[in-house]
Amino acid sequence: MARDRFSTATRIRLLGEQTAARVYRSQSRRQARRSRLTGRAAFLALVVCSLVVALAYPIRSYVSQQGEIAEQERKAAEAARRVEELRDEKARLQDPAYVRRLAREHLHYVLPGETGFTVDDPGAEPRPRSGQGPADRPWYDNLWDGVDRADRP
Repeated sequence: MARDRFSTATRIRLLGEQTAARVYRSQSRRQARRSRLTGRAAFLALVVCSLVVALAYPIRSYVSQQGEIAEQERKAAEAARRVEELRDEKARLQDPAYVRRLAREHLHYVLPGETGFTVDDPGAEPRPRSGQGPADRPWYDNLWDGVDRADRP
């Protein structure tokens, strides 16, 4: 039996068993390491997902507020531009010559000693009287219409 113990077949069999045991231990260590990495990866994924969920609403609010801020800045710039236009108009209205010119153009005023007249263009399209609104007609037509309406019951 001693001889059997050191025979080549026995040695190969023992060597195979030892190798198989080493491979089994190595595989179980790798699996243990893999399971630790998988647990770590799952925890990391959980942390990342939690951060995404926690930051999604504040980031969305931030982006929408930036849009609102840009819109309000645009409106403020438009209002400032309109204020400047109104200041310019106010300054122009302080000039008596400008006011006189506006009265002549829009109200058809004439200065004392001048003769006012209206020229009809024969090539122009006739304007229908019934479809005109008060803003489209001269002021004196509106005045006479008001006098005529006041006389009716």
